[in-house]
Amino acid sequence: MVHRPRYLGSIRCWGTGEFFNLSFDEFRRVVKAAVEVVDGKLPVIASAGLSVETGKAFAKAAEEAGADGILLMPPYLTECPQDGLVKYAKQICDSTSLAMIYYNRGNGILNAESAQKLADQCSNLVGLKDGKGDIQLLNKIVKTVGDRLVYVGGVPTAEIFAEAYLSIGVNTYSSAVFNFVPDMAVKFYNALRSGDSATVKQITNDFFIPFVDLRDHKAGYAVSLIKAGAAIIGRPAGDVRAPLEMPKREEQQMLEALIDKVK
Repeated sequence: MVHRPRYLGSIRCWGTGEFFNLSFDEFRRVVKAAVEVVDGKLPVIASAGLSVETGKAFAKAAEEAGADGILLMPPYLTECPQDGLVKYAKQICDSTSLAMIYYNRGNGILNAESAQKLADQCSNLVGLKDGKGDIQLLNKIVKTVGDRLVYVGGVPTAEIFAEAYLSIGVNTYSSAVFNFVPDMAVKFYNALRSGDSATVKQITNDFFIPFVDLRDHKAGYAVSLIKAGAAIIGRPAGDVRAPLEMPKREEQQMLEALIDKVK
């Protein structure tokens, strides 16, 4: 039986903007450290991807380090046909016993038919994470594949899509801002799930809309602002690496003011 990791309340090593900038040795060390620190209290989900052979190598390293699952990232650079994406994902899935979550993003976007093919062919594929925000496409996948997979919202600042996600049956999402405003992120999630639309609206207006406006100042800030936020609350994890850039000083001050507003 395939172990299905609980995505909410899990540790990822690492996702967009981080996995692509880690050397293979750094990746192994990060996953190993996460597994040791978490010590079984939460599932650890590592990343794999880039190419078939590189994806297999990262999946193997993650499994050896004790990870519970893999977030399968899109292939690198070139546009891909649907049949090729299914083959890419299947070969990496087949190389490991770990549970796999397919990240539907970038140049790795599966349509509903391809998602169904992959689910049929890979017993260890347990989830699909949406990174595109195309609700029509995601609704087609959800309705086509059904409960064979778990669906996770994963666009940058997923909370801004959370109500739309919930309307089509996607009630789980990964919260990047949880890294620096965890209490507010949990409050928003609980309000969403309980139907407290007034609280959802208030937090969206007070935090998420201005945060998204700040995020959109520069490409890549969906990652960079999370690093900045972690540093602001005293949990620095280092700066982003090129080609991403850290926010300017005045932008960091804007973020600090947002954090203070929702503490």
